[in-house]
Amino acid sequence: MSAAFIFAPPPQTPAAPPDAIAVATFLAARLAATANARDQAGGHAAEEREWIRDSGLLTLSIPAQFGGQGAPWPLVYQVIRILARADSALAHVFGFHHLQLAGLQLYGSAQQQRRLLTLTVDERLFWGNALNPLDKRVTATDSGDGFVLDGIKSFSSGSVGSDWLTVSAWHAPTQTALIAALPTRQPGITVQPDWDAFGQRQTDSGNVHFEQVALPAELVLQSPAQAATPQTTVRSQIAQLIMTNLYLGIAEGAFEAARGYTSEQAKAWFASGVAQAADDPLVQHRYGQLWLLLRPAQVLADLAALELDTVLRKGALVTAQERGLLAVAVAEAKCLSHKAGLEISSQMFELTGARSTSAQFGYDRYWRNVRVHTLHDPVDYKLRDLGRYALSGTVPEPTAYS
Repeated sequence: MSAAFIFAPPPQTPAAPPDAIAVATFLAARLAATANARDQAGGHAAEEREWIRDSGLLTLSIPAQFGGQGAPWPLVYQVIRILARADSALAHVFGFHHLQLAGLQLYGSAQQQRRLLTLTVDERLFWGNALNPLDKRVTATDSGDGFVLDGIKSFSSGSVGSDWLTVSAWHAPTQTALIAALPTRQPGITVQPDWDAFGQRQTDSGNVHFEQVALPAELVLQSPAQAATPQTTVRSQIAQLIMTNLYLGIAEGAFEAARGYTSEQAKAWFASGVAQAADDPLVQHRYGQLWLLLRPAQVLADLAALELDTVLRKGALVTAQERGLLAVAVAEAKCLSHKAGLEISSQMFELTGARSTSAQFGYDRYWRNVRVHTLHDPVDYKLRDLGRYALSGTVPEPTAYS
């Protein structure tokens, strides 16, 4: 069974730019050639980020009316998954770029959307994230027709090397957060490349420091005390599905690496009675078990992406119940992809043997990457939400994570 058959995009994916999958596949192959070495080195993948920029995929989710490709989110997620098979760190950076663009469309006024999305297309901008809602250390102080920002924002994925950031800041007088967009190189903003986790080493997720940063009112996307709507709270579901497809891409990459090694390099165990490891019934049995971890996760991720696309097309007319049912679908997909990523990236070594642990292969990066990223928010709370829904039909309450 070929990798192309196993990991082909689902036939129900809505129509989209026909070359996006081909471009992503080519880009993934290019990234894969140096993924192991770059994972070991860590740091900022400046050259590879330029490859992403040059690919044209940064405009994939931008509506055509602003000069973008207008791709539906199911296709965006397929691209993220393809990239994650090869390099989950840069797939993370790419996915979070599109998350910021989604935030512009969900929070921004028509004028802000036109300005910032058109600018993104015209200047080939790469967006980074400084919108960590649990980190309230960045404060917003009223100042004339805008605000002044001070403080530190952690876990700022894609911030190193970015052109613009979306930012959240705590507004003490209203005890709420504002959301804004700012150029990364604006005076007073310093991006600290200090990400040192043992996985996802090139996600550029360091700290961003704000010192007396002027935030003009025209760049405030969501003002302090502005009431959330079912539509605006969909951002968390977009983010959760980005993570889902990152985990799936890692699981698929690990599965394919193990499959290739078993078929081409692994030696049959002496007691198996077969000449090739791939002909060992016990090995086949274990691959069947891994496939049954991976395949349901793929199906639910694709279904959740289609549900998200339906909800987004409703725009401001989406109801709280529809938003809640989307959160159920996303939680289902994320829980299974979480499990598939961790189990496959760990169990693959039991099937490939001691020689596969050589640093020349770098197969350990699959487990390290998925282990680090699956700690983003506790999966147990997703399972709690699913249990509540199963027992009482109660849908998850909108938060930045559910």
